[in-house]
Amino acid sequence: MPLTEPTLDDSVVPMLERAACIGVWRLRLDGGELYWSDQLAAIHGQPAGYAPPAQEACRHYAAGFQPRMEALLEACSTEGTPFDEEAQIALPDGRRSWVRSLGEALRDGEGRIVAVQGAVQEIAPRGLRPGTLLRMGAALASGDAFVTVDANGQYSYLNEQAERLLGAASPQLLGRRFWNSFQKTVRLRLEEQFRSACSRGVRLEFEELDARLAQWFEVRGFPFADGMALHLRDVTSRRKAQQQLRLLEGSIARLNDIVIITEAGPFSEPGPRIVFVNDAFERRTGYMREEVIGRSPRLLQGPNTPRPALDRIRAAMEEWRPARVDLVNYKKNGEPFWVDLDVSPVWDKERKLTHWVAVGRDVTERKLAEEKIQHLAFYDPLTKLPNRQLLMDRLHAALNDPARPREGALMFIDLDNFKVLNDTLGHQKGDLLLQLVAERLRACVAKGDTVARLGGDEFVILLENRGDKPMDPATGAHAVADRILAALGEPYVLPGYLHHSTCSIGVTLFSRSDRTVSELLKQADLAMYQAKSSGRNAVCFFDPEMQAVVSANAALAADMRQAWRENQFHIEYQPQVDVEGRMIGVEALLRWHHPLRGVVPPEQFISAAEETSLIIPIGRWVLDQACAQIAQWEQRPGRAHLSIAVNVSVRQFRHPEFVDEVMQAIGQSGIQPHKLKLELTESLLADGIEVTVAKMGSLKEMGVALSLDDFGIGYSSLSYLKRLPLDQLKIDREFVKDILTDANDAAIARTVIGLAHSLDLDVIAEGVETPEQRDFLARQGCLSYQGYLYSRPLPIEALEVFMDRLSTPEAEPA
Repeated sequence: MPLTEPTLDDSVVPMLERAACIGVWRLRLDGGELYWSDQLAAIHGQPAGYAPPAQEACRHYAAGFQPRMEALLEACSTEGTPFDEEAQIALPDGRRSWVRSLGEALRDGEGRIVAVQGAVQEIAPRGLRPGTLLRMGAALASGDAFVTVDANGQYSYLNEQAERLLGAASPQLLGRRFWNSFQKTVRLRLEEQFRSACSRGVRLEFEELDARLAQWFEVRGFPFADGMALHLRDVTSRRKAQQQLRLLEGSIARLNDIVIITEAGPFSEPGPRIVFVNDAFERRTGYMREEVIGRSPRLLQGPNTPRPALDRIRAAMEEWRPARVDLVNYKKNGEPFWVDLDVSPVWDKERKLTHWVAVGRDVTERKLAEEKIQHLAFYDPLTKLPNRQLLMDRLHAALNDPARPREGALMFIDLDNFKVLNDTLGHQKGDLLLQLVAERLRACVAKGDTVARLGGDEFVILLENRGDKPMDPATGAHAVADRILAALGEPYVLPGYLHHSTCSIGVTLFSRSDRTVSELLKQADLAMYQAKSSGRNAVCFFDPEMQAVVSANAALAADMRQAWRENQFHIEYQPQVDVEGRMIGVEALLRWHHPLRGVVPPEQFISAAEETSLIIPIGRWVLDQACAQIAQWEQRPGRAHLSIAVNVSVRQFRHPEFVDEVMQAIGQSGIQPHKLKLELTESLLADGIEVTVAKMGSLKEMGVALSLDDFGIGYSSLSYLKRLPLDQLKIDREFVKDILTDANDAAIARTVIGLAHSLDLDVIAEGVETPEQRDFLARQGCLSYQGYLYSRPLPIEALEVFMDRLSTPEAEPA
């Protein structure tokens, strides 16, 4: 279909073109015919009637602008996209000129694109008379800020956009030099550049901060006869973006993690191509940047790269979502390495996918460590036996597998007196013994049974009654236990030493999910301790009565914690008297009256307090109460001489802060230290004697009196006794009870009294209930007593009454 021709007189059009410094063109798409007006030929420095071949329509643009203009022309021809672009053209004499190029598509009646037409306008026309450029600048509709300056750089014209950009109206700026609109540090340089460009007739281009240091201006200047035309553009956002980009590029380049940026697609072969890698990529892979730019990241894959991980990445990319995988990649030299790879999409403002960013951390060492940790997580490093975790997994499987419900036995094995070996011969020989024990235990069970080490010298065996081993669990456990006792009872050949050892075994049986794993472990542990209690080197099967005792102890411990919170404990005092019946002190005794249990005997709850560590706060409370009571008596003449004995448990004495707590109690109450007597048990001498002696020495230096309670029934050793800074020995009530009828008890009492005198120690007897017992002890030299002959333990109020009565002349022993 023919194009509609313009109706304007042909002689007027060239005049309008010359006046506006515009040349027009038209390209027919069907025949490839290109038309240039004479003014367009003149703009390009060509004679009238000149037009290049259609296929070379853009070759007159400067080399750097040709690809852009060709793309715009192609888009206009095929898609009808109009364009309005500034570019440089190359003139025949070698000079360049800035032009504004416009283009639009022409369509026929059916909407098909049949031609493209447009115009080219000189931005800085050559040879115009003075003043002409001002009118042209005012008429320019590009939207840019436009000014003209004279040969001295003074503003001679500003359009509205320039006034807004510079922040002042034309009357304020006209006559001022344009470089004063920029920061002071660059004004001299800009003036020199301006005068040089004007004298040589060349274009001026620069970017600088304005005088307010708030905006960056891009300035392009085009010289003409009376000065220069300047186009100004605010490029602050672009400069900030460039700075951020440079900062980002610098930061990414210095990351220790591998960074790869690829184009968005395609996903088919060869896949997205690499557009950026950082320095870490070069260091980790051995590839140089120029070797991989434009290639696919697939070059890092190799024979052991996991296919499932690659499939996850591809699936995520196809859905434009992030992905994270562990992946085996290969270096340039073929060496594999593991990376923790995080792949993320990058979007533009229009939510169009533009790139993919992959950040990979070399985790080769971690992967190797994980393999080692995997083994360590389930096997004991010393004996190579399964550890607690693997044992628990197998126990759960044995009890909870619905497809194969099983029966079997769980055995706890503990070496007897293993601590003695460690302490005397050292941990090295102890470790060797554990390895030998592990070998013997493995030899005692069938294939498929589990021998595990829980830690220390504790071992566990899991026997399962399976289809290939249909034995009654009790019968099988008895047989295995007998083999273990025999095997572990054989001597062990250690370097330079022949060691003999035994073990204690606890067994519990299980059948089709009747108990939990936790219950089984507790039952086997209880049975093992029962075997130890029965004399060691024995096997004991779990008895429900054991559990009843344990449950009762647990309930007692819970009640005791509640009692402590509710202040159910109180103190009673039992008088201590001399041979003439005068009171010399008291012993503080802890009592517990439970709302439901009634009076709970001390021998029941003291051991529970020890096991739960509640003895620490309770013991401190008793200590504070005793010191406070001493302080009250010190204010009364008839009571000032009295001392109070406080029992100290092993656990309380072993507490690291015990000595400090005693010092604080004495300091807060202000008492004389020798009136506080600490009664220590002989069990303190069982182990850790050096620490015991040191602590007792510290207490002795403070002035505290020390008494050894229940002497003769525990771990007494004369070699230890002579090292202890004691003040008193206390004869246990067990020896006093039958002292008149049992010659052995009488002999022991005489021996303890003689030993105390020889060591220059006081001696007191507890449990004195008759005058005859007192008289016998007095004849042997024991002159201090405590017992029901004088008084049972009393609350403080009753004790005060007792002391008042005792002080009267007619008072008789109770």
